[in-house]
Amino acid sequence: MIKVGVMFGGESVEHEVSIISAVQAMQNIDKEKYEVVPIYITKNKEMYTAAFLNDIEIYQDMDNLKRYAKNVTMYVKDNRIILQNKKGLRKIVNDIDIVLPIVHGTNVEDGTLQGYLETLGVPYVGSNVYSASVGQDKVFMKQIFKSSGLDTPEFVWFFENEYLENKDAVIKNIEKLGYPVIVKPARLGSSIGISKANNKDELINAIEDAIEYDDKIIVEEVIENLIEVNASALGDYNYYKVSELEEVKAHDVILSYNDKYLGNGKGKLKGGVSTGSKGMVSADRIIPADIDKKLRDTVIEMTKEAARILNTSGVVRIDYLIDKKKKKVYINEVNTIPGSLAFYLWEPVGISYRELLDSIITSAIKNYKKKCKKVYSFDSNILENCNLKGGTKGVKRSN
Repeated sequence: MIKVGVMFGGESVEHEVSIISAVQAMQNIDKEKYEVVPIYITKNKEMYTAAFLNDIEIYQDMDNLKRYAKNVTMYVKDNRIILQNKKGLRKIVNDIDIVLPIVHGTNVEDGTLQGYLETLGVPYVGSNVYSASVGQDKVFMKQIFKSSGLDTPEFVWFFENEYLENKDAVIKNIEKLGYPVIVKPARLGSSIGISKANNKDELINAIEDAIEYDDKIIVEEVIENLIEVNASALGDYNYYKVSELEEVKAHDVILSYNDKYLGNGKGKLKGGVSTGSKGMVSADRIIPADIDKKLRDTVIEMTKEAARILNTSGVVRIDYLIDKKKKKVYINEVNTIPGSLAFYLWEPVGISYRELLDSIITSAIKNYKKKCKKVYSFDSNILENCNLKGGTKGVKRSN
């Protein structure tokens, strides 16, 4: 049986969203094929493991969680991925074969966790460091899309210090887009810190709110006659499959964190976790999206191309803005580890959540075996005959 370490949490404002997504996945994974090993990363970057971490209720009392779960560290020895107790006798608590990261936001989804796993030599599911980092930065992402010929809303971006040092110049540049505009932290998800500004005063308030979350800010034009449509891509650069399309309905002016995860206020937060939420499943949506065939085909082809351009792996969700009057599709952003892993978009095309998880884990194992055949280092040591006192001049070179 394959032992899958499901990693979630982390120092991110999307910490609780990650818990919801991970618990959903752990409850749906095929227990006859996989043994689940929960690996919870706290907000202060400590790792804990215990079988009971697949229960959402445990996160209502963090003191109790830390009392009974094992505080561990991860390392690789003799081709085993070890989880070892950090306290006491430091006994081996468990071992795993592969990691399934279900994390959202900065410090985890943005390539940080993937880089950590790469450094240890731990195989993992999903997009690599490069795809993850670009997928987390809306500025990088949109610049790549534009250079690749994919339509995306017009935007400007700036750093916090540039705004604080020359506010008037930054605002003047933004106003070239014309009001209203959407202001976003460049490297967050789950609609956190996003605001719509209809005038200068609202723009200033929106920027100052976004700066609370990130020092890099992006401001986009508002697409008129808007329809928001999402699609999911499954696979890797060899082949991408596209899910059913969804049309997302927002209760707020924009699709907010409240719409996505609190069910428009119906879920109550306990211990930082929304016990009334089902993750992205709780958002109001129309599946399939109510758009014509031409728009649908455009979204499907753009999804495949965007996934290829960013070299995503596993399951991702790509969000689109459609001007229904102009019949024009704009790619908005890619979520490399989408909320709820976008399983609700695959069920309508006959792929259950269990089958989706099996597909991405199997694909990751296959790709890891393929990767192991590549050359990443050399057995020879060029420093072996190096005279360190002479610096690099002392290196003996062979022709």
